[in-house]
Amino acid sequence: MYSLLVKEFKIELRRKSVVAGLLLHLLSMVFISYLAFALKQNLLSPVVWGALFWITVLFTAINTVAKSFIGEKRGQDIYYYSIASPIDILMSKIIYNSILCLILALTGYFFFTLFLSDPVQDKLIFISTLTLTAIGFASSLTLLSGIASKANNSNILMAVLSFPVVISILLMAIKITRNCLDGLDPGVSYNPMLLLLAINCLVTAISYLLFPFIWKS
Repeated sequence: MYSLLVKEFKIELRRKSVVAGLLLHLLSMVFISYLAFALKQNLLSPVVWGALFWITVLFTAINTVAKSFIGEKRGQDIYYYSIASPIDILMSKIIYNSILCLILALTGYFFFTLFLSDPVQDKLIFISTLTLTAIGFASSLTLLSGIASKANNSNILMAVLSFPVVISILLMAIKITRNCLDGLDPGVSYNPMLLLLAINCLVTAISYLLFPFIWKS
């Protein structure tokens, strides 16, 4: 699995245009939000800030993870099938996508702080939520990318399948973010964070059980 994980990073570093495109997409969304709201400070309440932030993180994560299996060349999965187990392939992609999603989410938080201020009062809980959400997006979208890659019109299928899965993760993240923005006691956010962690574990377990059958098909 370590070799597969190293392979993912090497391929990404070689495709500098893809990384640059993701950063440009992220910066463009932040800059549009800045033009629309920051020039009129009375419109940018903490609630609006939180909504804009998670919309940016969500679409950046989808653009990042959707290419996990869909973007690979035809026939490449047959080669991987002959040299590695399905679980190793899946876990290497989940770990890689989790790291990439977390880096992009933290970069987005930096840009939001730079251009749109930082209304978050409980930063420790917020960063922890950001980490759990990035892992949740990565694990669920990686599995869905594997399912969609086996069908025709995979991009359309990916969009349809991803919405009901990521919405539960997103709702928990928004609820915890609201607590962080309001400066509530950290204990209020523990139950939603545990639920978010449980969703991540459940999605990872389902991926672990289902992916070998998807891969063999």
